[in-house]
Amino acid sequence: MEEAKIRQKAAALGVGSLRRHIFLCADQTNPKCCSREEGLRAWEYLKDRLRSEPGVFRTKANCLRLCEQGPIAVVYPEGVWYRSAAGEVLARIVDEHLIGGRVVEEYVIARDPLCGGDPPGPAR
Repeated sequence: MEEAKIRQKAAALGVGSLRRHIFLCADQTNPKCCSREEGLRAWEYLKDRLRSEPGVFRTKANCLRLCEQGPIAVVYPEGVWYRSAAGEVLARIVDEHLIGGRVVEEYVIARDPLCGGDPPGPAR
């Protein structure tokens, strides 16, 4: 019974057919990369903007450990790490990468796909 319930919830959320997943460093216990307020504003924007976008998931991370030029974001499956992911930069990441499939090169810190794709190395 419990397994059927969680499978139904996953299906309702689109888990199993996701195109992209963004993790955003926001609401940190000990803010270092940006102010707590800036991170939370970015998170609220991301939630509102992606609410009706099928196939794109978002997760708020306490810290993505880079702690410079934040908020920091990472988009999978490509494994693209971004700096300054707030305001207009975050809007571009959503529109161009999450929805359009084009990496916003000028804010890329690194690429680190977990499976397949480009090999790890410097940002291209």
